[in-house]
Amino acid sequence: MHGKMAGFILMLACCVPGWVQAAPDAGEVKAKIARKIWQNECAGTVKGLVSWNRGEAFPSLGIGHFIWFPAGITERFEESFPSFVQFCRKRGARVPEWFSGAAPWRTRAEFEAADVRGGLPERMRQWLSSPAALQMQADFIIARSVAALGRIKSQSRRPAEMAARYNAVATAPNGMYALIDYVNFKGEGTNPAEQYRGQGWGLRQVLEEMRPASPGQPAAVEFAEAAKRVLQRRVDNSPPARGEARWLAGWRNRCDSYKRSL
Repeated sequence: MHGKMAGFILMLACCVPGWVQAAPDAGEVKAKIARKIWQNECAGTVKGLVSWNRGEAFPSLGIGHFIWFPAGITERFEESFPSFVQFCRKRGARVPEWFSGAAPWRTRAEFEAADVRGGLPERMRQWLSSPAALQMQADFIIARSVAALGRIKSQSRRPAEMAARYNAVATAPNGMYALIDYVNFKGEGTNPAEQYRGQGWGLRQVLEEMRPASPGQPAAVEFAEAAKRVLQRRVDNSPPARGEARWLAGWRNRCDSYKRSL
């Protein structure tokens, strides 16, 4: 598996659209990564594919909990669901018109009322849980992660070091899962709006935080530890009213999953 994974990684970095055909076990690896992310974000449930968390101003959709803003809402967090819809349409997928424009509910209360009636939220879940849509979500999440490295390098004063650290993690059997999941979890770290007190918490910040480690599993373990340090810093810098400390234990558990095989 280790040798196959290494070839899978090299192909991923070079050409995302054709990677499933380029490595014998790539489809299996991708399916495992997608299932793991679905478990992380939605507890692996269809119900979790369309949800609106308490304390948030927007719903989240799909196995990656892609953010979708209602009309008139602006947040420091990057909106990702419209990008997913665009990704699907560019690849020729037929996406229901419900997913066009802004989110159809203005508030969490409106969403919950619609959900109780079993209307639009349930139809959205049915589409998002279809095999074709699940495949698209996995492809989108992977493409975002691989594209993130280029943007991180362009912003960094140490682009070669960032690439070396990324590749050191990627060569671990569970390394691509860690890199892909973290971008979906906390972003690239390249958006200046996604910061507290001038400090971000995305993949870029984790790579910068990493301490020296040998390629492979040692680098994956250090990536997990660096991610926990970055997220602790995020909580320390966050506005007290957000109460982000309540999420920290779960975040740390998720980071610890990067140390374990799929």
